[in-house]
Amino acid sequence: MSKALYLGELLLYWCPSCNVPVLGKECSCGTSTKQVTVTPPGDIRPAFPYDIDLVNKLSIEQFNAPLITDERVVVMNKSPYDDRMDEVIVDGEVIGTIRFELEHLKWVLLLRLNGARRIFDNADHKTLKSWVSVDEGAEKFILGGASLLAPGVKDADPSIEEMNEVVVLTHDGKVLGTGRSRMSGEQMLERGKGVAVKVRSKEEPAELSIPCGGQTWDDVVKANEVYMNDFVDRSRKFIENVASSVNRPATVSYSGGKDSLAVLHLVSECLDDYTLLFADTGIEFPETVQNVHDVAQRYGKPLNMISSGDAFWDSVDSFGPPSVEVRWCCKVCKLGPITQIINDNYEGGCLTFIGQRKYESSTRAKSERVWKNPWVGNQVAAAPIQSWTAMHVWLYIFKNDLLFNPMYENGFDRIGCWLCPSCSLADLVRLKETHPEMEKKLNDYLLPYAQRMGLSEEWVKHGFWRWKDLPPQLKEIAKKKGICFIPTGSNENNLNFAITSGYRPCKQGGISAEGGFDGPVDLERLEHTGMLEAVGKASYMEGVAMVSHGEDRAQVFASGSVTARSDSDRDARRLMKKVELSVRRALLCSGCGVCVGKCSHRAIKMKKGLAIINEGCIHCGNCIDVCPVVKFNS
Repeated sequence: MSKALYLGELLLYWCPSCNVPVLGKECSCGTSTKQVTVTPPGDIRPAFPYDIDLVNKLSIEQFNAPLITDERVVVMNKSPYDDRMDEVIVDGEVIGTIRFELEHLKWVLLLRLNGARRIFDNADHKTLKSWVSVDEGAEKFILGGASLLAPGVKDADPSIEEMNEVVVLTHDGKVLGTGRSRMSGEQMLERGKGVAVKVRSKEEPAELSIPCGGQTWDDVVKANEVYMNDFVDRSRKFIENVASSVNRPATVSYSGGKDSLAVLHLVSECLDDYTLLFADTGIEFPETVQNVHDVAQRYGKPLNMISSGDAFWDSVDSFGPPSVEVRWCCKVCKLGPITQIINDNYEGGCLTFIGQRKYESSTRAKSERVWKNPWVGNQVAAAPIQSWTAMHVWLYIFKNDLLFNPMYENGFDRIGCWLCPSCSLADLVRLKETHPEMEKKLNDYLLPYAQRMGLSEEWVKHGFWRWKDLPPQLKEIAKKKGICFIPTGSNENNLNFAITSGYRPCKQGGISAEGGFDGPVDLERLEHTGMLEAVGKASYMEGVAMVSHGEDRAQVFASGSVTARSDSDRDARRLMKKVELSVRRALLCSGCGVCVGKCSHRAIKMKKGLAIINEGCIHCGNCIDVCPVVKFNS
C-alpha cells in the first residue's frame, strides 16, 4: 500500500450540532467542531448518489445489509493505494473504506468498527453474512493484537470464502473486530488448526450513538460560509493582482473539469474581458466536450477551441500505448494544439488562469502560483485555487449552482482523457458500463498489441499496459497470478522508430523526448553488448535499461518505448537519437569490427561475432557514427 502523502493541512472537521462537515474549527452556527482523522493528503469531496449506491451495493453483497440506510451527508476521501480507494465518512467519522483490488478486479468494502456496529448492532447476525463469533476465552487475545485461530471460533457464517472481509463478534454477538478470512466458513466450523481471521482492527464492544440524519448539501454550504468567503476573497484578490500586473489578454483554460469551472466563475466575478481556451484531445468524454460548449454559452464569452481529431489513434501504432512513464499523448494531443491556439489568437501571448490545486499531487504542491509555461510559448499561467481542497471547489459550485460535468455523478472522480494511463483501473472498468463502445475501441487496440509483444489478455485485463515498468506491488500481483509483464516478442528486423518531445506537463521540470520502436527490444542482448555505454553510464533492471550522461537521463523499456530527459528540447532529442542508434547497433550488429578499430581506448572487443563494449568505455560516442548498422538501417 502507498504511503500517506502530506500536501497541505488536513481540513476536515465536523459540527456536532449541525452534523455536517466543516472546513475549520468553528461552524457558522458558532459551535466548536471536532477534527476528523482522515488519510493524507485529505482531498475530501462530497459523495454523490452513485458513490452511496456503490457503498450500499458492496455492503449488501458482503454483509446482506446496507451501510448507509437514510438521508444524510456523506463525504469521501481519496486515499493513496495501488489503484483507487476512498474512505467513507458519515456523522463525523470514517465508517469504512471502499477500494478497487487489482488482484480480483473488483470493489471491496472494508468496514471500520463503527461501520460494522451500524450493520450488526441491534440486528440478528444470523440474518447477515460474513460474521464470525468467538469463544469468550479468545476475546482477550484478539484485543491484545492476535489473529483469530480456528480453535477459538464459536460459530461462523458457513458461506464465508477465503479472503472475504468479515466482522468478528464476541460470544454474545457484539462487534469485536474486523478483518479478512484466511479460511472458509465451513473450515472455521471444523475448528481445526490455522488462522481463521487476520484481524485488522479491534476494540472492546461499545454502544453506538448515531446522530439524526436529514442534512443536505445546502446545510453544508451554510455551515462553511465563513471559510468559503475567506478562500473566495483571497482567490479573487489573486486574480485581480495578477491580471493588473501581467499586461496580456486574460484567458481561462477550461477543461470541462470541476477545478477549471470554479476558476472560470471566479474570473467572471473579477474581470469583464476574458476568453476561454479548450484543447479537445480527441479522446475526451463526449459529455466533457458538450459541457465545454454549454458552459461557454452560459458565460457568453468567446471559446477558442481546437481539436486534435484522430491524432492519438494515428500515432499509437508508432509509440505504443501511453504509460505513466511515457506520456507521448500529452505532447501530440494537448501541448501542440494549445500552442497553436495561443499563436493563432494572441499575437503577444496571453495570461491563462488554470484550475491547478496542491492537493492533487506532490508536483502541484511544489509548483509556483504564477509561472511561465516553458513549452507553450507566450503563455503566463496562474493558479487561483492552489490551496483549495476538492470540498472547497464543490461547495463553491453548489453555492453558485454552476453547470458541472455530469461524469462526476457517474462514478468518475477525475475528468480528463478517458484512456489516460494515470486514471485508475476502476475508472476503466466503469467505462465499460458508461461508454462500452469506447472501452471496446481501446481493447481492440490493446489485445493485438499484447499478442505482438508476447503478452496475454490478462496483461490487458489487469491494466498493466499503463506502465512500462510495473510498480513493485503490481509485479507481485502479476507473479502471483502468473501474468508475464515483460514483452517477449521478436523485433530484430522491425525497428521503425518514432519520436516526440516537449515540456513534461504532468511532472515538474525539464524537457522530455518520448519515442519507441514498433516492437519489443531484447534487453538481455542490449546489456550483453554494452552498446548503451557509448551514450553514458548504463544500468539494467527487470524490464528496463537506464543510461545517464551528466544530468541527462534516458530509459529503454522492453516494450520498445524510449524516454530521454534533459534541460532543452535539442539536448533531449540528441540524447534520444544516440540511444536509438545504440539499440539498433546492439540488435543488428553484423560483427564487422569497424567500431573496434575506431575506439582509441580499446574499450570494444569482438566476442562470438558481436562487438562488445567493456568497462574501459569513456562514453564518447565516436563508435556510433562509424557503425554500418547506423548508416544503412536508420
